[in-house]
Amino acid sequence: MQCLVMVILLMCCFYITDAYKILCLFPHVAKSHFIMAEALLKGLAAKGHQVTMVSHFPQKTPIPNYRDISLVGSMPEFVSQIPLDVVATGYVHTTVGFLAYMGYVNCENTLEFPAMKKFIAENEKFDLIITEIFNTDCLLGYVYRQNTPFIALSSSVMMPWAHARFGNPDNPSYMGNHFLYHGYEMSFSERLINMLYQEGLKVVYYFMFEKPAYEIAKKYFGQSLPPLSDIAKNTSLFLVNSHFTLNQPRPLVPNIVEVGGIHLKPPEDKLPKDLKDFMDGAKDGVIVFSLGSSVRAETFPPQKRDAFIQAFSELPQKVLWKWEGDTLPGQPKNVKIVRWLPQMDVLGHPNVRVFITHGGLMGSMEAAYSGVPMVGIPLFGDQFHNVRCFMSEGITVTLDYHSISKLTVLSALKKVLDNPSYKENAARVQQAFKDRPLSPMDTAIFWTEYVIRHNGAPHMRSAALDLAWYQYLLLDVIAVLFLAVVAVLAVLYFIVKKLFSVCFSITNEHKTKPKAKTS
Repeated sequence: MQCLVMVILLMCCFYITDAYKILCLFPHVAKSHFIMAEALLKGLAAKGHQVTMVSHFPQKTPIPNYRDISLVGSMPEFVSQIPLDVVATGYVHTTVGFLAYMGYVNCENTLEFPAMKKFIAENEKFDLIITEIFNTDCLLGYVYRQNTPFIALSSSVMMPWAHARFGNPDNPSYMGNHFLYHGYEMSFSERLINMLYQEGLKVVYYFMFEKPAYEIAKKYFGQSLPPLSDIAKNTSLFLVNSHFTLNQPRPLVPNIVEVGGIHLKPPEDKLPKDLKDFMDGAKDGVIVFSLGSSVRAETFPPQKRDAFIQAFSELPQKVLWKWEGDTLPGQPKNVKIVRWLPQMDVLGHPNVRVFITHGGLMGSMEAAYSGVPMVGIPLFGDQFHNVRCFMSEGITVTLDYHSISKLTVLSALKKVLDNPSYKENAARVQQAFKDRPLSPMDTAIFWTEYVIRHNGAPHMRSAALDLAWYQYLLLDVIAVLFLAVVAVLAVLYFIVKKLFSVCFSITNEHKTKPKAKTS
């Protein structure tokens, strides 16, 4: 009996030794962004780690090892609140300006919020801190004060300004900027525009995002705070919500790890009875229509809304439409509206034929995981690039928001429904997307624990971070080689010139020399 007690105590000791205290700072107010961070922290908590989440989305039901620091009330509600006419401009400057404004307001409001001020004042120690690389870095001031290893995550593909933090290659000749509608192959004009935007956005980020955030951070963490970009370069690991089967393949340094689909779980076949009956009875299949968690589909302009209604009424398929209103004017018999969709379970239903989406990465990955082809209506941000990449894989047809009519909606849907290649390509992508040595969750947890075990894993840090920009681009080497070539050519020129001069002089002397008289 005593031996058994000793064994149990030893096992508990080992368990405690392997459990870490992990903090996630997630001030962004978009639910779609939070899903990735939430999934990771729930996975870490399930492994026995003590996790603390600072966010706008506290758990409704307490989870073991998971503690919330709620930011609710520091920012306006952002879920299903954005009108379509606000986001559907498609202009890069509109998107970037909106992100910069949101980052600035979010930074100030978060650091001024009583719950956050109390948390910072307590100065609790952690083994690891997790941040997001998106539209503000002001909480890196807290990270610097903690002097703790930290990692970052991104719910989208890598932002243009993220590569420099890790010394990661970022070649605009073939890597499309994810704010642009460029796919895998670009023409000369597209490559030119891509390069200008890729480099220009880094400058814009410095002046519109980083500098304002730095001034706010100094106000709360001291005037001696180093530049946020210098702190960011010490990020030990970057977990990115992308995967080369869906997002453009690109080279990555060792401390950038793709974990696209970390939030995905196999469908549990637990659909609400009304949805299950609706989908089970769809002998011609189901079309699922959702524009994500931020945009209000109810704010569709009447003409565009009616275009979908008229198009759906002519199709034999049933339509499941995420619609925030209580009623849908002119709702056809084959259309069911719901305020909320258990989207992963819905897309996993065998009768789903097409997913109409805005091209958000989370929902698109759910469709890819389920082997469902898509009709993409990109509205803002990375959605244009996402849809273009999905088109390159043959799993998506694009529908321009500004060209929406009954005819264009029917054309896009029938193209996917009537052409079996879209379903076949979706099945191919599904198989490749799932085929990995470890699941996205296990991959993320392994590398997170790896950073803690190895004290921040400085051995993964790229030496490119220690180079000046002109050294990284080899401009100094190119300049020396250019000068060397010029010097050699100059020497050769003077040698040849001298030889010609000597030869010319000898020839002239020979011509002018008087001939000897013969007797």
